[in-house]
Amino acid sequence: MVYTFARVGALVALNVEDYYPQGKRWWVRLHEKGGKLHEVPCHHKLEEWLDAYLDAAGHRDTRKAPLFKTVIGRTRKLSEGRMTRGDVYKMAKRRAVGAGIETAIGCHTFRATGITNYLSNGGTLEKAQAIANHESTRTTKLYDRREDKLSLDEVERITI
Repeated sequence: MVYTFARVGALVALNVEDYYPQGKRWWVRLHEKGGKLHEVPCHHKLEEWLDAYLDAAGHRDTRKAPLFKTVIGRTRKLSEGRMTRGDVYKMAKRRAVGAGIETAIGCHTFRATGITNYLSNGGTLEKAQAIANHESTRTTKLYDRREDKLSLDEVERITI
């Protein structure tokens, strides 16, 4: 979600075939709201992680299968079932706790983090809008957290 600005619904709708090569790079085909398809080139780290995941999961050749499957209990074995948005939310919460992150996070946290990081590193609002598949830059601006840091820096100027 960080590298594609994908909505969680688009993430859980991915099938193995939605991760595909185009030229020298790999892409993801996101199934967005309203049945729209949105294709995004993979960041090199996303490509590495998806390749490692598919190799470990062993379902690279099952093109029509869900890309992200649920786990059977505590067996660490994958089921044939597709992860739900709730599954992703619970996993994100568990990983945050495991990483010692105390801030409340949700699935939109990853989208906002990706957009903010992109803009902080010189990306344009218009390109962020295109990657996020937003209708308007006003919507993209809602995910821009650069001003949050600025506000804290300004408050810390108070030296009383």
